[in-house]
Amino acid sequence: MVLGEDDLWARMRAADPERRLVVTPLLSLGQVQSGSLDVRLGTDFILLKRSARGPIDPLAGSTVSDFQERVRVDVGGRMILHPNQLVLGATLEYLSVPRDLMAYVIGRSSWGRLGLMVATAIMVQPGYRGSLTLELANLADTPVYLYPGVRVAQLVFHELESAAAPYSQPAAKYQAPVGPEFSKLAEDRDWSVIARWPGRAPG
Repeated sequence: MVLGEDDLWARMRAADPERRLVVTPLLSLGQVQSGSLDVRLGTDFILLKRSARGPIDPLAGSTVSDFQERVRVDVGGRMILHPNQLVLGATLEYLSVPRDLMAYVIGRSSWGRLGLMVATAIMVQPGYRGSLTLELANLADTPVYLYPGVRVAQLVFHELESAAAPYSQPAAKYQAPVGPEFSKLAEDRDWSVIARWPGRAPG
């Protein structure tokens, strides 16, 4: 079931902390829509360096500093996103999602019409806590300005039939972030599973 406006307000006001959806700061009541909740762009960004040494090797856990530059843009400022450029941003809001809810991150149409793709990894796990990292990509041929504090995406919440295990279990890679986080693909357990697979090519 998708949560509508009344459902969202009920969850955010729930007395039971196990059922309460926390979204803070909620700067405007208008962020709660008929079937979604708008989130704002935060002030911290990770820029991928075009002059990085060699390709990124996700298996090897490449040194993060070789490929990223962290930038802060205060509310009231702006940063430019060039065509075909990818920048990691984060939501201004910190979320605490109950274990019986999950959400999808969807870009706002007004930004999409300018060529901005807001999220390429769109699922928010049940029990997740923290700001959401947003993959911001300019698919247009013209540079576009990004303004911290503006509504940039929306969350569509779904109710699960049964509560899931909390996302904060030891296997979770991204726990309680307060800004954008670089990829931790090298921490996936799948690499060791594939390495033991009998059909794996030698070398």
